[in-house]
Amino acid sequence: MLNIVVGVALLAIAYAEQQAAVVYLFDPSGKSGVSGNVKFIKEEKGVHIEGEIHGLTPGKHGFHIHNLGNIGPGCTGAGPHFNPLNADPPRIGLTATQLAYVYVYKTQYGGFTSGAGSRLTFVVRQHYQVVVLSKTHGGPTDQNRHVGDLGNIVADASGVAKINFIDNVIDLEGSHCILGRAVVVHEKEDDLGKGGNDESLKTGNAGGRLACGVIGIL
Repeated sequence: MLNIVVGVALLAIAYAEQQAAVVYLFDPSGKSGVSGNVKFIKEEKGVHIEGEIHGLTPGKHGFHIHNLGNIGPGCTGAGPHFNPLNADPPRIGLTATQLAYVYVYKTQYGGFTSGAGSRLTFVVRQHYQVVVLSKTHGGPTDQNRHVGDLGNIVADASGVAKINFIDNVIDLEGSHCILGRAVVVHEKEDDLGKGGNDESLKTGNAGGRLACGVIGIL
């Protein structure tokens, strides 16, 4: 029993020293032939994402964290992009007399309306920094993006995409934690929310799902 406790403690220490996760990507239906391994390593500047994916057509492919760690044929069980900021907004503390619920329309920073019983006024907008709580799809460097929006990976002429970048929005703990969620590689290029239609603001028009996998602790 003591050996088990010591072993668990050592694993906890190792995880604390370098938080890391990994995902094995494949097509559950076996049709696309796409597969690969990707690591997520927490560093001072964000989460370092590195790996290789094989079996792709040359060019760009959408690369996202999806909400559910449920993979099956077509990877459809993974749900939509991981987007915790699309939930009902929490209370924000202004002062005891200015407590408010803030609702933000899809892409309009100034589109504020007050919820029942709230005291939202223009004073809030002018004198307090209000975080945009509802996010649509975007690129990795956009302020308005899903947490799971990691942009595109690029496959070379041999169908291999080498991944090596840092994202400062996803995390391995807290409200942006990606552990237990799914990575999905898409058929087409992600337009990063700039496609000019409703689907662009949801998925980036990235098309079908070629491969997926559940993120686990490394």
